[in-house]
Amino acid sequence: MNFETPSVPEGRPLIQRYRVGGFTIGGVALSGSVLVLPDRAVAWAASALGEVTLDGLAPLRTAEPPVELLLLGTGAAFILPPAAVREGLRGWGIVVESMATPAACRTYNLLVAEGRRVAAALIALT
Repeated sequence: MNFETPSVPEGRPLIQRYRVGGFTIGGVALSGSVLVLPDRAVAWAASALGEVTLDGLAPLRTAEPPVELLLLGTGAAFILPPAAVREGLRGWGIVVESMATPAACRTYNLLVAEGRRVAAALIALT
């Protein structure tokens, strides 16, 4: 699915497309799951919700500007993340909202356009 590009703060990556096996973010096609930070998108090792760990989300702790909200795209369907991940993120001062990956992509772009301090951890569709 392709998206219209809303007006966003300079330097913030937007999710332009999601597809089976990857994403297009900031004009760059990326394969697999991704972590979208305030200034860049990077490959993310989690390919299923059971592989989501605080260690894998560690770049969120040093993101600039600091992240207040993480949208966790859980693949084709909504799945609640493990309590340890939710609690760990809360301890870092980050609220996590889980949703299916397509919804997380759309919501991320809207929140960036609103100037929110948001990041996304997106499990690729299979």
